[in-house]
Order: sequence, then structure tokens, then C-alpha cells
Amino acid sequence: MTEASPGEIENYFAGYPEQMIIFRAIQTVMTGIGPVKVEVMKSGISFGTSRKFAWVWLPQKYELKQPEGSLVLSFGLDRMIEDPKIKQVINPYRQRWTHHVVISTAADLDETLRNWLSEAYRFSTRGKG
Repeated sequence: MTEASPGEIENYFAGYPEQMIIFRAIQTVMTGIGPVKVEVMKSGISFGTSRKFAWVWLPQKYELKQPEGSLVLSFGLDRMIEDPKIKQVINPYRQRWTHHVVISTAADLDETLRNWLSEAYRFSTRGKG
């Protein structure tokens, strides 16, 4: 597993301690699914296998203004999910849907969301289609 350095993660969440706690809960879920590569970018933090399958970002910094202390968790699938938990779905290219979920607390990482993340993980390990 390739892991972003703790310093990179801490720098990304500088000034956002509540989101850092949520991120650590998300990171625990992700590493429980399987080996992941974690990459810190300017716009967020990604999780990947042979290709990226999930991203975490601070909504206050970017487009989706959300509740104070929340994160947006995005994940890619080969199908569209319609569920009240999903804030937005985009179809960036053929047979790929990116789902955005607002996470306000670690408790939001329920079984349904963990199952979607597991599905996204499996989708990322398939050959590009």
C-alpha cells in the first residue's frame, strides 16, 4: 500500500480538525476494504488501486457548500445509484458515474455507504473499459 505521509494529510486538513477526524474514519473504512494508494492533491485526497475510485474533499473550499465540519466523499461506479444519501451524481464518461455524499460525522459511514465503497473498490480493480 502506498500511503501519503501524515504531514501531507495534516497539511491538507490544517484548520479543519473536525474534518480530519472524519477523514481518519473514512481512511479506516478504505484500508479495511483492501490495499489502497492514498494521494494528497491540492483539491482533495484520493484512494485508488490500479485507478482511483474515491476522493475526499473539503466542500467549503470548492463548489458544494455544505454544513460546517463536513467532508464530501465521492466514489466512482459503473452504474448510477439513486438514494437520498447521494447529494449529486455526474456521468463524466461512458459507463462511469461519480457519486457525491456529504459526510458530517463518522456515523454517516454506515453499512450502505461501506457497501458502495467496496463496490467502487472492486470496480477500480477491473480492466479499463
